[in-house]
Amino acid sequence: MSSPQTSQPGHPGVTDGRTPLWRGHNVFRVVTFLYACCWVVAQFSQYRRPWLAVLVLVVMGAWTAFTVWRYWRRSGRTNRLVALDVAVVTVLFLSSEFILNDRQMSTGQPSVVTAWHPTMVTASAAQWGAVGGVAAGILAAVCNMLLRGYLDSGIWLDTLLLIGVGLVLGLASDTARRSTDRLARALRTEAATAERERLARSIHDSVLQVLARVRRRGAELGGEAAELARLAGEQEIALRALIATTPQESTEDGEADLAARLQVLRTGRIQVSVPGNPVLLPEPTCSDLHSVVREALANVERHAGADAKAWVLLEELPDEVVLSVRDDGPGIPQGRLEEAAGEGRLGVAKSIRGRVIALGGTITLDTAPGEGTEWEVRVPRPPAPAKRRKGGDR
Repeated sequence: MSSPQTSQPGHPGVTDGRTPLWRGHNVFRVVTFLYACCWVVAQFSQYRRPWLAVLVLVVMGAWTAFTVWRYWRRSGRTNRLVALDVAVVTVLFLSSEFILNDRQMSTGQPSVVTAWHPTMVTASAAQWGAVGGVAAGILAAVCNMLLRGYLDSGIWLDTLLLIGVGLVLGLASDTARRSTDRLARALRTEAATAERERLARSIHDSVLQVLARVRRRGAELGGEAAELARLAGEQEIALRALIATTPQESTEDGEADLAARLQVLRTGRIQVSVPGNPVLLPEPTCSDLHSVVREALANVERHAGADAKAWVLLEELPDEVVLSVRDDGPGIPQGRLEEAAGEGRLGVAKSIRGRVIALGGTITLDTAPGEGTEWEVRVPRPPAPAKRRKGGDR
């Protein structure tokens, strides 16, 4: 049988870290099936219904072959198949009620499936981790008690082993899955960084040089060309900031770096100041705050004038994140926001205030005619998964 090339979704070069557990399960299932065959031969003449023992053994062999084939590749390890596997093994185990005689039951002689029974626990642990492994172990132990109809030291030992195996293999499965996710994430980040560097070299040799030439030549010509030069300079700064920013992915805890996302907004007219360390927030929160800042900057572009500048400041406090967006434009006249909302222009009401309120935060506006505008957003942050060190602004 050829070696499986199971890949983790999201990166074609990452093998599933749980594959060794599944290989071990397959070997264990085959070995325990052969062991069960030996016991059926040894006890065949003592069974109440020998023909039923043979039927159970045939089904066990067919199911073993089928599941080993399916579990060999990751595409075959579906939740539905593992659940069906648990059901089939349980039914075959309980069928011993109609096969073993009273003496075999009372003396604790092996059932027809014997050591093949715990394979339902190993499959559940490999697929569903510690929780699934323990649940399958408890189910297997309860079925064992019901079949025997009594409790003694042997039954309690079987119970301990079934649940213990589910717990140990489940913990190993959880660890392998997390390791696979981390590796896939690291490889995706590495590939994205390499592609970003390749594009940066190409852009530097073409687009950035053209923009720089337009900026210099327009400044020399003056007049309307000077305005084109200014716009080309802003786009040059924005493009340099974009290709210099490391691509960010959500962490395994579903967090994203808000500081890295805000840095991309830096241009010749927009200054961005963020902490030196990553500011990790849940991905939806990070996306909403980024959208709030972009909408505020869009308002500066539309209403503050062509020469207005803006400053974005991000602060990370122990219990909250503070975002400030300030500009040196003419400010917002009193009542203008209410008037705009009445006209159906809901950019501030929905895109800015609505998002902040949905996050459970607060937003304040400080403005006056001729003195610019400043938005301050405060959003509570959930407890960090691990203590993070604070750094200075970068």
